[in-house]
Amino acid sequence: MNVFVHLAHDKDVVKWRQGWQDGKLVGRNDPTPYGYGRAEDMGCRITYSQAAPENSLRKLVRLGLRVILGFDLLHAYHQRQAIRDADVVWTHTESQFLGVAALLPKSGGPKVIAQSVWLFDRWDRLNILHKWLYARLIRRLDVLTFHSTANMAVAHRAFPEKDCRLVPFGIPSEQMTAPRPRSGDGLTVIAPGSDRHRDWATLVEAVSAIPAATTTILSGTAPKHLAQGRPAVSIHRARTNEEMNRYFASAHAVCVPLKPNKHASGITVIQEAVLAGVPVVASAAGGLEGYFGPDEITFVPPGDVPALSHALRAIERDPEAALAMARRAQEKMKRDAMGAETYVRRHVEISRELLNRP
Repeated sequence: MNVFVHLAHDKDVVKWRQGWQDGKLVGRNDPTPYGYGRAEDMGCRITYSQAAPENSLRKLVRLGLRVILGFDLLHAYHQRQAIRDADVVWTHTESQFLGVAALLPKSGGPKVIAQSVWLFDRWDRLNILHKWLYARLIRRLDVLTFHSTANMAVAHRAFPEKDCRLVPFGIPSEQMTAPRPRSGDGLTVIAPGSDRHRDWATLVEAVSAIPAATTTILSGTAPKHLAQGRPAVSIHRARTNEEMNRYFASAHAVCVPLKPNKHASGITVIQEAVLAGVPVVASAAGGLEGYFGPDEITFVPPGDVPALSHALRAIERDPEAALAMARRAQEKMKRDAMGAETYVRRHVEISRELLNRP
């Protein structure tokens, strides 16, 4: 089965592999983007999108068209031959599947598994032209996949005739670090992530209400001004996996503060924290409760400063109970086979179903 994996322009497989080898691809990752290369061992021949060389003018045109359309059409256009040659195309976000859909012939062509992340979060707020265009393109696709039941519910309402599937996201989960007590005075909280739905302001207020607590926000998008005048708060990025692992090893808790969303924002960081054996506090948003339950990680309402502060204080006051939750979270990942292997295998299974292949 020939599978073409269409990724974002900046997720070129060669650069990804180099970053992974150098330890500069921060997070739990595989040698291939999002672990899709695992499908090779499942009977697939995998090829990936490649970022076409571009000078300043071509980049300006590509990005300008992306702003107008809301998806990267030119990046997909450069992959048109690989798309035609594939039995099935896997896309990682709507920016890719809309571009692929625009290039599909009226009949024939590859099957397409269209994974959505942010599109249906904002579906009801789209302008009328974008909604009309996207609806026409989505009807050309074979299967719509989602990481969250909340996202999938919106798509079901908008496209009741489409085949919508839940495909939980997973990261490489073969290695786990057993939860253990952390040393040090006070509560040390880390908060990695750069997703657009992170609620850093609520986290800063919650931690500031806890005496002797400190928090390190590891993000390239968190506003620096949130740390001004707050010596217990620091904001910067982890540049290597070694650095990130040191943060996990010293943290009493990992916090994932979120604004309301529908796409399971924060699930990557939550899984990384669970694998590192660190207790997690997260906002109950985006369908995260479909991955872990309240006995495994602590959920608080989005934007609720007192609730978040109370949840973090509970970890400080009863570290043994917090570690027990961390152990249950790891057991949940094992029991559900939560991880990249299952995530990729689900793509393979859906592909064989579409192609009527055993």
